[in-house]
Amino acid sequence: MAFSFNYDIPLRTEETNDKENKDDKAKCVDLKCSEASATVSKKIKDAVEHQLLLDPLSHIENWVPETITIGALPPLLCLNESVFEKTAPEREDSEEILAKTLTQNSDLISGVYEGGLKIWECTYDLLEYIDDAGETFAGKRVLDLGCGAGLLGILALKRGATKVDFQDYNSTVIEQLTVPNVFLNCEEDDENKDKHSSPPSKRKAPLNASEKLLDRCGFFSGDWNSFLRLMQNKTPLLKYDIIFTSETIYNTDYYSSLHNVFCDLLDENGIVYLATKSHYFGVGGGLHLFEKFVEQNNVFQIRYLKDVEQGLKRHVVSLTFKKVTFKF
Repeated sequence: MAFSFNYDIPLRTEETNDKENKDDKAKCVDLKCSEASATVSKKIKDAVEHQLLLDPLSHIENWVPETITIGALPPLLCLNESVFEKTAPEREDSEEILAKTLTQNSDLISGVYEGGLKIWECTYDLLEYIDDAGETFAGKRVLDLGCGAGLLGILALKRGATKVDFQDYNSTVIEQLTVPNVFLNCEEDDENKDKHSSPPSKRKAPLNASEKLLDRCGFFSGDWNSFLRLMQNKTPLLKYDIIFTSETIYNTDYYSSLHNVFCDLLDENGIVYLATKSHYFGVGGGLHLFEKFVEQNNVFQIRYLKDVEQGLKRHVVSLTFKKVTFKF
């Protein structure tokens, strides 16, 4: 797959000094997170929580579904990427990102469009890892961060997660791609249940499927700093057992805000699954720079789970909170 980037980004990493606090583990983690240096983007995109339409597919013309199958994972339905691109001018797009990506022939436009309309390779790497590891998500609270098509969160839904939130930078991605994909898979699950019922029941109305989704899903757009503030204002504050994020560390300017989301929204015993390339040529970020940033902040430990050598070197890693030990 060829990639085109529209970036002019200075390469930099930031260091922070950690202070020790021995009151308790949670206090120590909160202190380190609050002291992580923050790079504030010049272009702030306010976070929005999107309300689910009763039938999101009825608002999209010329959509064609495709099925993604990986190993023993349940089939994942999504809107066909090629058809989506060809029919882009027909779609509602208040951000005008569909037109801009076509006219600028770019998969990424910094601060405008962050690549959510494409399914990038590392997402498939993470799905393959989940298949190999036999991961299930029964009873888990999951965040699909930088979700794009939402395949990782959809898989969590299909495998029993009680709560899945989807977040992407662009509202157009959420409304035109993520929500329809989630809805497609929900309807598919309903139809499969109907086929095995005796006697067969009628296909459930979109309202019923929508009500189910509202109970288990949330959809958000905006930059990560704004998203974090929005979530912190909710009562009670939701902590996630699992955070999925794929191809999100290509820009070093975003490392602080991404790290802060991990710090504040990951459960004490939770895990982040990150899928990424070793280096993003023409952009500047990559795993080695992000790993250095994480080590400097000294909050998380990184573990390598899967390496892919074909083409550009890619990885799946996990992040978990470091265990705090006290000496008496």
